[in-house]
Amino acid sequence: MNKLLRLIKHRWLDASDARRVVPDDMAERLTQRVTASEQRHTGEIRLCVEAALPTADLWRISPDTPLTQVVRERALEWFGRLGIWDTEDNNGVLIYLLLAEHTIEIVADRGLARRVPANAWNDMVARLGEQLRKGAFEDGLTSAMSEVSACLVAHFPVKPDAAASVVPPNQLPDCVVRV
Repeated sequence: MNKLLRLIKHRWLDASDARRVVPDDMAERLTQRVTASEQRHTGEIRLCVEAALPTADLWRISPDTPLTQVVRERALEWFGRLGIWDTEDNNGVLIYLLLAEHTIEIVADRGLARRVPANAWNDMVARLGEQLRKGAFEDGLTSAMSEVSACLVAHFPVKPDAAASVVPPNQLPDCVVRV
């Protein structure tokens, strides 16, 4: 795509578009699903819906630096900015959606990434992408969260205490980030 057209497309969108696609009631339902999921494992899940890339990132897109790489790097930036890397067992996961490009990234911290093969993450992204192309944002994000949750339950389940059921501490906010 022509750089100028891409720039216009990204500058046309802003945080209000992220709130339009994920309105408050949907954000609340997704937050509740994250909270419920985190009762079953010791990991942390964050959802980030970004309307558009910053201009500096758009100018980096070239044959040497394809869009997919720039989006991945942006997701990694949000991963760090949200402190997802800072969980006790290094088992945080970011589900990142870039609206302007209808692009999805899932970034798993090293504790989980070394237990789940890369093709499993790629398959999750592909399934989420199918839902999003249909405009089923809530269904797609819910499905992705369920799949990520299943990985976390498989590798980092809550270990019940002998005396009582212990709920793992919530290390990160559960709310959806919309920017």
